[in-house]
Amino acid sequence: MLKTAESVSPMHPDKICDRISDAILDVCLTHDPYSRVAVETMGGHGVITITGEITSTAIFDAEKIAKRVAGDQYQVSVNIVQQSPDIARGVDPGGAGDQGIMVGYASAETPEYIPLEVKLSRDLCKVLFVKYKTDGKTQITLEDAKIKTVVASFQHAKADDLRQLIATWLEGKLTTDDLQVFANPAGDWSQGGFEADTGVTGRKLIVDNYGPRVPIGGGAFSGKDSTKVDRSAAYMARKVAVDYLKKNNAREVVCHLAYSIGVAEPVMAVVDIDGRKEKVEGYDLSPKGIIEFLELRKPQFEHTAEFGHFGNGFKWDN
Repeated sequence: MLKTAESVSPMHPDKICDRISDAILDVCLTHDPYSRVAVETMGGHGVITITGEITSTAIFDAEKIAKRVAGDQYQVSVNIVQQSPDIARGVDPGGAGDQGIMVGYASAETPEYIPLEVKLSRDLCKVLFVKYKTDGKTQITLEDAKIKTVVASFQHAKADDLRQLIATWLEGKLTTDDLQVFANPAGDWSQGGFEADTGVTGRKLIVDNYGPRVPIGGGAFSGKDSTKVDRSAAYMARKVAVDYLKKNNAREVVCHLAYSIGVAEPVMAVVDIDGRKEKVEGYDLSPKGIIEFLELRKPQFEHTAEFGHFGNGFKWDN
């Protein structure tokens, strides 16, 4: 069986946008833990645009935050308004900030409880990012838990140097006899980030989640405070999946939560434990309960936007 997953560096244009949106959220939460935040960032070719809804007592400079993350060379346009009163009417009493389906996953195949191909592509990306600190991507294909193909492209990296770093990283790992390594397969490149491509918040959903073999609910995380169940319930579904995995000594657990806007309790809460389905029990799955249990009013989210929201030692991972 072949399995493939990719990872992108924090300097990938989409990830820069995720990080700006979450950096704004963190600043708001630092000064007002009850901030309502829904911020989207788009950047590319000299211009960064930040738009969205924020209701908060926090005073902050969105342009300064964007330049701290992306660099001083960009023109920054900011258009932020307060949260819609129609949405606030449903959220203020403790209801969910939107409808939606959230998927949590846990696998026993790695210590981080994430798919092996995701862990490997992310680990290699981290190694290469430490070296280059630039825009880049990695991709790993497995065949029966052995590495069959490695793809890595990094800005300002020489292919020969990149190939040597990959070879060092591969030492001690299981590989197939026909292992292929593609280092900068389209050629060495120097133009990256916002100079090469446009980025948008929430466009790397599969990288943010569990890789392409695990379904997701479809909602983005970055730039949203935790009254938005797109984020908080996805984190809670992960926590539930990890707990059920440990409790049942299972191989794989998938948790599905679904909500209606303005309603506190989920309309669906089920787990699939190695193919056996159960109702989720023993948790407060209201937005307020999730926020308190996972401590989601604390500023911590810019870090989640760097190398994935799961498997990096966050409270919902343990």
